[in-house]
Amino acid sequence: MFRSGRFVADALGDVDDEQVQPNGVDLRLGAVYEQVEPGRVGTDGKTVGERRELDPDEGGDGDGGDGDEKTAVYRLDPGGYVVGYADTVRIPEGHVGFLYPRSSLLRNSCMLDTAVWDAGYEGRGEGLLEVYHPVELERGARIAQLVLAEANHADTYDGSYQREGIE
Repeated sequence: MFRSGRFVADALGDVDDEQVQPNGVDLRLGAVYEQVEPGRVGTDGKTVGERRELDPDEGGDGDGGDGDEKTAVYRLDPGGYVVGYADTVRIPEGHVGFLYPRSSLLRNSCMLDTAVWDAGYEGRGEGLLEVYHPVELERGARIAQLVLAEANHADTYDGSYQREGIE
């Protein structure tokens, strides 16, 4: 059974009301990266290729008001990018997390590929953004929706990505 958006919000903690949806919580864009070195996934382990954070252009007002704050806007050409989420994800015991792209991405010729988040995972996490047509993404924009489902499991996550982006 999938949990309500309010349940997911309570598990995550620090989210804005606008992020809470009926069946999940929207995650916001933290940063965009380009992979610059090869990685490796083998039977004996993995190596994540080196990447560099893209420099966002400075866009319009970040606060919709006085014009003092600027919002970072990523102008992306077609290709593959790694996105880092701005929100800390916490998957509670007895649950599994699934992340889906918001329809706004899909409607703008973008796809967000993600993986399962196991019970016990805590971190900011990353996803693969596939861009098929030039697009602008604002830092802090809601790009994905996290849903939680009840799950039976023997252990909780304690892998190499534990606490990524928050330590």
